[in-house]
Amino acid sequence: MEKQCTKREIALKRAEELKNRIKDYNDVKDTIPRGMSSTQEEKISEKRKQISSLLNATENDWNDWKWQIKNRIHSIDLLSKIIELDNDEIQTIKKIEEKFRWGISPYYASLIDDDPFNPVKLQSIPSHHELHEEGDSDPMGEEYTNPAGSITRRYPDRLIINTSNICAMYCRHCQRRRNIGTSDNHTATELLKESIEYVRKNPEIRDVLITGGDPLTMSDSTIDWLLGELHSIPSVEYIRLGSRTLVTMPQRITDDLINILKKYPPIFLNTHFNHPLELTKESKAACDKLADNGIVLGNQAVLLNGINNDKYVMRLLNHELLKCRVRPYYIFHAKHVSGTTHFNTSIDDGIEIVEYLRGYTSGLAIPTYIVNAPGGNGKTPISPQYVVSRGKDHVKIRTWEGKVFDYPNHPTKNIKE
Repeated sequence: MEKQCTKREIALKRAEELKNRIKDYNDVKDTIPRGMSSTQEEKISEKRKQISSLLNATENDWNDWKWQIKNRIHSIDLLSKIIELDNDEIQTIKKIEEKFRWGISPYYASLIDDDPFNPVKLQSIPSHHELHEEGDSDPMGEEYTNPAGSITRRYPDRLIINTSNICAMYCRHCQRRRNIGTSDNHTATELLKESIEYVRKNPEIRDVLITGGDPLTMSDSTIDWLLGELHSIPSVEYIRLGSRTLVTMPQRITDDLINILKKYPPIFLNTHFNHPLELTKESKAACDKLADNGIVLGNQAVLLNGINNDKYVMRLLNHELLKCRVRPYYIFHAKHVSGTTHFNTSIDDGIEIVEYLRGYTSGLAIPTYIVNAPGGNGKTPISPQYVVSRGKDHVKIRTWEGKVFDYPNHPTKNIKE
């Protein structure tokens, strides 16, 4: 007679199965560049010294966000002294800058190494792919969802206020590149006042997202005024900020800014890390400062071909975000914007990533995968199918391991009878 397994033996066998399920990730995760690894920190430090020398920058300069903005790199001559560019790349950038603006903060440039497919380089330096004409300048139909001021409204209870065309770095995949133009411009005060008044007159609006460009490129006094006006409207329950400065210019998170944000709770800040390389000790310090002062942080990654459309890269990104107290919130399917379609992936890529997050990591590390419906028709969540079939009495469900079970589907009783 075979010896009956004890509960502990069953548990140990199951633990070994689970360990083997994550072995593939553990075997490759240390090969993915991480901004907070000792190897990358050394590379970043050396590049920072090089850029500082070229710009005659002191330590105080480097840590000043206004200096970072003022000294954005938008000269091919300067860029070629920071990273290696061949003649084809130089000629390509010259062609693209006639049509699409580019610029990169010295801080963000310090994350670029000699890898031609460095994920920071791909996001910030123009490539020949941008010369292709596919795509739409306004795939979200924002021009048709602007009822007043600089507002975009697509939902019943919330809206966006666009405050600036300025960014610390102009993302090559930007959905609003049509608004970037050739010069820095914050939204006119009169348009902001009109936007505020619209919110005031429409009390069903309970959630306001301030975005751009990047709203944290505005002055402290303007941010203070805008938040104060919105916070004073009784129907506004909370305010969100959409900013990539934590990624591209963490120096912006100053004590003065923190003191402003603390005055208007609750504030939620959604940022835009796309790769583990972007999470550095500087960006973590900025995240920590915000979290320590009650600002709730979320991340809205964009699924980008050749950068993060990989189940291991995205899993590591989400783990690194949680270490910085940033909750992975969305993975956006890249929009079909003119000059950016080389970043587009298949929807299958996004489904595979979500499939290999569920069960393999904490629910905290699993964002919602979103495809924006054409013409500004809203966010559509996309996920693997876990309901195999539905019947009158049972639903057939699939687990994260692919096991299929029948689950009761009885009618809901009226407990008030």
